[in-house]
Amino acid sequence: MISCSNVSLAFGKRSLFKDVNIKFTPGNCYGLIGANGAGKSTFLKVLSGELEHDSGEINITPGERMAVLAQDHFAYDEFTVLNTVIMGHERLYQVMSEKDAIYAKEDFSDEDGIKASELEGEFAELNGWEAESEAGILLSGLGVTNDMYDIKMKDMDDTIKVRVLLAQALFGNPDILLLDEPTNHLDIESIKWLEDFLYRFNNTVIVVSHDRHFLNQVCTHIADIDYGKIQIFVGNYDFWYQTSQIISKQLKDQKKKAEDKAAELKTFIARFSSNASKAKQATSRKKQLEKLNIDDLKASSRKFPYVAFKPLRDAGKVILEVDKLTKTIDGELIFEDLSFQVGGDDKIAFVGPNNQAKTVLFQILSGELEPDSGEFRWGVTTSQSYFPKDNTSYFDKDINMTDWLRQFSKEPDDAFIRGFLGRMLFSGDESLKKVSVLSGGEKVRCMLSKIMLEESNVLIMDEPTAHLDLESITSLNNGLIEFKGVLMFNSHDHQFIESIANRIIEFTPKGIIDRKSSFEDYLNSDIASKMRDEAYSDGSHKLLSI
Repeated sequence: MISCSNVSLAFGKRSLFKDVNIKFTPGNCYGLIGANGAGKSTFLKVLSGELEHDSGEINITPGERMAVLAQDHFAYDEFTVLNTVIMGHERLYQVMSEKDAIYAKEDFSDEDGIKASELEGEFAELNGWEAESEAGILLSGLGVTNDMYDIKMKDMDDTIKVRVLLAQALFGNPDILLLDEPTNHLDIESIKWLEDFLYRFNNTVIVVSHDRHFLNQVCTHIADIDYGKIQIFVGNYDFWYQTSQIISKQLKDQKKKAEDKAAELKTFIARFSSNASKAKQATSRKKQLEKLNIDDLKASSRKFPYVAFKPLRDAGKVILEVDKLTKTIDGELIFEDLSFQVGGDDKIAFVGPNNQAKTVLFQILSGELEPDSGEFRWGVTTSQSYFPKDNTSYFDKDINMTDWLRQFSKEPDDAFIRGFLGRMLFSGDESLKKVSVLSGGEKVRCMLSKIMLEESNVLIMDEPTAHLDLESITSLNNGLIEFKGVLMFNSHDHQFIESIANRIIEFTPKGIIDRKSSFEDYLNSDIASKMRDEAYSDGSHKLLSI
């Protein structure tokens, strides 16, 4: 168990946490959530001891071992993949190293023999004989093949490093497990494996993630950071979200009643305090007013942006015809003879391990790239808006947000532009911030504002949830569910795909698999599974990445 007693932390004048009292108990998985900047990752660093808190105490049950998902992808560059995983159990790896060093000696002494015997005993107690086998099981589950085990980390692709470091955190059955965004760069099968692992894990887990599906699958509790406090709710993310909406509405209703009551009392006091016959009543009302602490009635500080895509006109029946598109980049064939049609009710999720193919297709369809051969035709009544994976070129001007958004608005008035930005959580003077200094999430919200103003009936979106917090993802998710036009998109968010898409197109080494179905039905379809087995029969990467 790990607990906090009156823990506080401030950066300068800003108080991040104040008098936090909380317990994380064995057998439970806690999803740590909060708005951007609330301090989720910082709190994990405080729990792990990486960051010192200002006051209070953090207590861990004596003898319990904590494991943390490492964020430094270069820390283990000189170690092999297998050894990096085993290093997750620091004492076990230390015993192994000391034992191996003794056995490597040419002048092996009696003292060495005694020390080696002691180390062998501790090695066995720490389950050392099963270490390589356990590490292999973890790596395999996360999609790291055994031919990589003896390769140094510095020679591994960053997406593999992420998996190895995750296996390191899971290794050796830690008593307390701290995971910050563990699903990043994982494919569907690896995420499913991790979900199953954590579901069976009997110790304490505290996890930060923007993947709502993952939080729903693994969490028994939600730890919500708000107003510098942390409140625990029983249940998964969806249960917390529904509960928080109900609480928020109740608190707003209470606050409105309290404000109305306060206004009534103030009016009475002002009117009758000088009237002798009413003075006693006025004094009584004043005491009631003093007891009304409206500020104590706080709804959640979270703010959800307003996301709604409203097409100016209907897209019609003929949307898009793609005929034998082929594209090669730097000598690498991205796709060949790609053909499909898009209908008027389609919301298509493009999936598969070949992320470049999705991006290149979207760039071609939006006019940013030319195909090597083949053609595509948009319907005459369609209008398209494109959300690129890399939006850097859109923000290379030295202008503020108001002027930036004005470029895409039919209504140039400042009040309209600022009002629109306000709905996207850019309030007051924030709308005058230079676009060149915006964060990744702020740029995404600007791009969504641009697309909403364009009023297109076809949206092409390449990883629109990247850089967004849970509140913005939820708003975007709901906005696209309600969108009456045609959508083609790529996302790494399982719930996002499942709740929006009605058609799945997967890029495989042997072309595309095109199925009219929800994402879950596609994953569970015997027909789709057979098609995928045939498509990956050459032994290439079969894991389904979203």
